[in-house]
Amino acid sequence: MSSGSAPAPVFLSAEWRHLLMLNYEADPSVLAPLTPPGVELDLFDGRALCSVVGFLFLKTKVLGIPVPGHRDFEEVNLRFYVRREVDGELRRGVVFVRELVPRPAIALVARRVYEEPYSALPMRREIVAGAADSPPPSVGFSWKREGAWESVSGRPVGDYFESAPGSEEEFITEHYWGYTKRSRGPT
Repeated sequence: MSSGSAPAPVFLSAEWRHLLMLNYEADPSVLAPLTPPGVELDLFDGRALCSVVGFLFLKTKVLGIPVPGHRDFEEVNLRFYVRREVDGELRRGVVFVRELVPRPAIALVARRVYEEPYSALPMRREIVAGAADSPPPSVGFSWKREGAWESVSGRPVGDYFESAPGSEEEFITEHYWGYTKRSRGPT
């Protein structure tokens, strides 16, 4: 029998599928004003990296409850990488510059509750199926902004592999915290 308190309920749970990540180098002076207080840019080999990430949120639940019409949807976000030391622990994370979703209610809750930079725009996806038991040969996400469709897409090339320790691939995927500038309270 445990004497500890019950764990806090999980606010949001979902599966991420058909993940597309496009990574590039950015000028640190452009990212510095976007960096929340208490964190610093996390550089890879002296370079500040950003990612455009598209994916499907699937089987989404809020407090364990599926919300009709808001279970499966696209998201595209622009992020960069930061770090923070807390009690001797290095916490590597991301800062979102923009997050796009197709549902106004999702964007509204994320902006109001977390002050995350969400916008709701019409969105669509194109996932071209591959052979059974293999990833799709191409994935694309589009959003309509100011009357015009914009998009990001890609397809895998070469064999899949596990990220090598110290590699750029490991750097991009090993950031588990999210930080945001807030109008009230700490980062």
